Parts: sequence; structure tokens; C-alpha cells
Amino acid sequence: MLKLGIIGTNWITHQFVGAAIETQQFELHSIYSRSVESGLKFGETYQQTNVYTDLSAFFADEALEVVYLASPNSMHYEQAKQALLAGKHVISEKPAVSRLVELEELHQLADTQGVFYFEAARNIHEENFKQVAEMIPALGPIVTANFSYMKYSSRYDQVVAGEEPNIFSPKFSGGALMDLGIYLVYSAVAWFGKPEEVHYFARKLPTGVDGVGHMIFRYQDFDVNMMTGKSSTSFLPSEIIGHTQTISMNATNSIEEISLYDHTTGEMTAIPVVKEDNPMVEEARTFAQLINRDDLQDATYRELLDVMHTVHEVMEDLRLQEGITFAADIKE
Repeated sequence: MLKLGIIGTNWITHQFVGAAIETQQFELHSIYSRSVESGLKFGETYQQTNVYTDLSAFFADEALEVVYLASPNSMHYEQAKQALLAGKHVISEKPAVSRLVELEELHQLADTQGVFYFEAARNIHEENFKQVAEMIPALGPIVTANFSYMKYSSRYDQVVAGEEPNIFSPKFSGGALMDLGIYLVYSAVAWFGKPEEVHYFARKLPTGVDGVGHMIFRYQDFDVNMMTGKSSTSFLPSEIIGHTQTISMNATNSIEEISLYDHTTGEMTAIPVVKEDNPMVEEARTFAQLINRDDLQDATYRELLDVMHTVHEVMEDLRLQEGITFAADIKE
């Protein structure tokens, strides 16, 4: 069993820990929290009282093997670096970093240290996502694709009130693209590869980050249009349109419905899907398999790193086009 330590005690950490335990490959070993009380409260669910309030002591625990990061976005880089230097495998919530140069440094460091470094972009690990990938070649030449992920954030009311919560703050590398849009970018890159051109049209909030944004990825023969946002909610489905068939999905960030439309017959067919109760189980299972395989040159792992690098290269290009700068961009 891989001994897991977590940084961050919010709802998404509970979801990941639950998924990790469900795989029967992880056990919760330690919790880092700013206060003993909050750490112990989190650990109650898992009968775990091994709580650290000192990050250096947390990483110095020799029994700790894997660290899951769910801290604010801007903290991921430094915490991942500390974990890698301590010889721990790292699973970082998305976005793993604020800048591409940070990612490149961490990739090199992980290889040097002989440990694995993952970004928890859960959608690309789901069986339904992989099923769509297998269906794409049968569509004929792709004409276009439309993806959407726009969900109202409970923190947006604070922005309206003149405040600057972390998720909407440039100090913490926040905004719609970094929080939700990254799922769409991952979908496009994982299914179609690196685009030839990318364009972003964002509506910036008073805090300086994007509240809503529209992306266009240009490939050789088709475009992918994407909409993301955190200041309201959209119920638009997503689709990949080919010359002979069209794949329709409820979303790309968490696919629960897939339909296939045949342009010749006019028939719409519902495609069977697999739905896990915990949407993070499939990624946790993949991470455990790769860690246990203990081969840093494993083709699946290297492909994940390549996709991760392309995603962050594209993300940086998109936000800088719209003048969205983070504190991380100007630090030495």
C-alpha cells in the first residue's frame, strides 16, 4: 500500500483520498494543515491522527511515499519542489503550476530524483474519455468541435462585493481558465494533439483574472471552439463533428452521456458509458499503477508528461494574450 500524505483539507481532498482508498493501492498516512484542529477534523473520517503543522517535518517523514497537493494554485510549484527534493512522488491538483518554466523545472527534478510527478487532470483518465478517443477516427475528417465548461462559483459573490478570494486572485494564479478551462484544454490536446494556433478572448474581472473566456484552437483542417467561465453557469453540451458522424457528450470534463449521430441515416445512437461513484477513482488507479510499475520511462507516463507540457504551454499563451498576469510571472 502506498503511504499517502495530503496538503489541503477541503472537499476535493476528501474526494481524492476516498478515491485513492477505493483503489486499494493507497492508505492515508499523514495530513498537513495550518492547524492541528483542522487536520484532526479531516482525519476523523479515515481514523488518521498523524497531523503536521510544519511542512518541513511533513516532508521529512521517511514513511511518506506520495504527496497529494490541493493547496491554492500559486503554492503548487514550491510545495511540489519540496516534495520531489524529499524523494516523494507528487500528485498535484490542476493547475500543477502557474508558469511553464516551473513545470519544466519540476519535470527535470522528478526525473533526477527518480520519482513520479502527476497533474490530477482526472478527465483524461476516465474510461468514457478514452472511449470517445477510440470513436474519433470513425467520424471521417473532423469538421469542428465545440466544448463548454462554465459553472457559477460560490466565491463569485465575494468578487461582486469588491473582495478578492483566492480562486479569483492573480496572487494565487486564479481565474476561469486555470480552474475550469484547463479541463477543456486537456481534452483538445489529449484527443487532437498540439494546435497550430491558439486564441483567447476573455472578460476580465476587477481582480485582474478572467471570469469568462472563449478559446479557439486551430488545427490543420479544423478548429476547436471552447467556452469556460466561473461567473455563471452554462448547460451547453460538447461535440466533435466529423464529415460522416457526430459525437455528442454532456461535457468533456466529466463524460456521463455519449451519443453518436450518423449523417447518412439520420440515426442518433446512445453509447453505453461507465460511471464511477467517485470521479477521481480512475486517475488514482492510473497513478498507483505507474508508481508501482516503477519505470520512469514507461510510455504511458512519458505521454502524460508530454500532454501536461503541451497543456501548460498553451495555457500560458492563452492568458498572456489577454494580459492576465500572476504574481508568479513577476517573481525572480
